[in-house]
Amino acid sequence: MDQAIERVITHLSSARSVLFITGAGVSAESGVPTYRGIGGLYDGKTTDEGLPIEVALSGSTFRRRPELTWHHIHQIERACRGATFNRAHEILARFEECFERCWVLTQNVDGFHRAAGSKNVIDIHGDIHELRCTRCSHTERVVDYSNLEPCPNCPQCGALLRPEVVLFEEMLPATKVTRLQQELAMGFDMVFSIGTSSLFPYIDGPVLEAVARKRPTVEINPGRTDLSDVVEVKLQMGAVAACEALWAARDRWMARRG
Repeated sequence: MDQAIERVITHLSSARSVLFITGAGVSAESGVPTYRGIGGLYDGKTTDEGLPIEVALSGSTFRRRPELTWHHIHQIERACRGATFNRAHEILARFEECFERCWVLTQNVDGFHRAAGSKNVIDIHGDIHELRCTRCSHTERVVDYSNLEPCPNCPQCGALLRPEVVLFEEMLPATKVTRLQQELAMGFDMVFSIGTSSLFPYIDGPVLEAVARKRPTVEINPGRTDLSDVVEVKLQMGAVAACEALWAARDRWMARRG
């Protein structure tokens, strides 16, 4: 593992632009449960209504039965309430100061990256703390859902509110997709995949593109994914431990940069 860390440090010492792609594994170390997987809210079982969670949290179900979708959104938010960013989020935020360009592309909707201080964040699936009206232009930000009704309505027009997140079956937000495409078009000297199974093409795509361009790629994940045999360096460890190891070696790779 020491050799793998040293290899990452060598690449960081010459990198001017870095992309960090993060998934549920990063926030899991803050105590945030995943939907599926070991310890997930719906690990090996369906919802109380006998539906897969992906169906309950789908755009079509929200249109037909918004109270059902909101029920499970409340359930998930309640399970996460009180959690906050961890050391991995903090270190990724500090990495922004070390490179000419540094971005975080995250699948997580908890808002922890921005709360930890990251400014260049593409939260491609949205932020659960942001609400918007399904009819008018009203938007608001909430700390948590403790004061929300089970199926909340807009204070301006009375229509249904929804969280500003991408439900299953829904399209990704065009503005965020455009921003991601712009940054990828500029290219990155180094790409990290941290705590994600990389199941979506817009998540593993930047890694595979970096591999094709012979740019250094790193996967940080205690488990194995489809990217594990593709990336140049595999750090089989948790996000916090890996980020702390890299930050502890920061003086070495900054010194090599001169």
